[in-house]
Amino acid sequence: MKNSLPFLLAADLLIPFLLAPTYKGYSHLTKVMSVLGNSKAPLHFVYNIWLVVFGIYFLFSAVRLYPVVAKTSSVIAVLLFLVIAVYAIGGCILSGLFSVEETKSLETPSAKIHGFGSVIGFLLLALAPLLVGIYFFKRANGTLGAFSLLCFVLTIGFFTLFVMADKPKFQGTLIALEGLWQRLSLLSMYLPIMALCYWK
Repeated sequence: MKNSLPFLLAADLLIPFLLAPTYKGYSHLTKVMSVLGNSKAPLHFVYNIWLVVFGIYFLFSAVRLYPVVAKTSSVIAVLLFLVIAVYAIGGCILSGLFSVEETKSLETPSAKIHGFGSVIGFLLLALAPLLVGIYFFKRANGTLGAFSLLCFVLTIGFFTLFVMADKPKFQGTLIALEGLWQRLSLLSMYLPIMALCYWK
């Protein structure tokens, strides 16, 4: 399971590119991935099912990774498990069960659950590259440690742009590319976890 996780993480970034052509007007640069799960998207049920399945798999993968990381540091193992678990539940499973609207408005109970779950999940998963980086340094793997810390810095940068993207004063600027910043944030968060699966 651990070694197949990198393929699932990559699929999470690639699947929106497969579903988007069916959704007229959807832009990967300006639209967040979860918009593909709203009721107006032709294949919304496919994306929502994917989120639930991916979240469950990610959660079980975190369980499998825990004892491996705990051999080096029980503290890092607990923290890494928690950030992945919260993201898997809030950012994936709940997001798949409670779809978002076509816009980011939180007017319905479903949209509110989706919104809060995603925000909390993303915020915690942003710590994963930092935790993995510290783990690699403890394992005397300076290369992957430095790589993971670089991913952490990039995560903070991309996530900051993602948060700023929907602010009115940035509309029409490069910062407004919300979809791009979300995808780059996730890529930066996922890469160290992928590395952890193979070089643990």
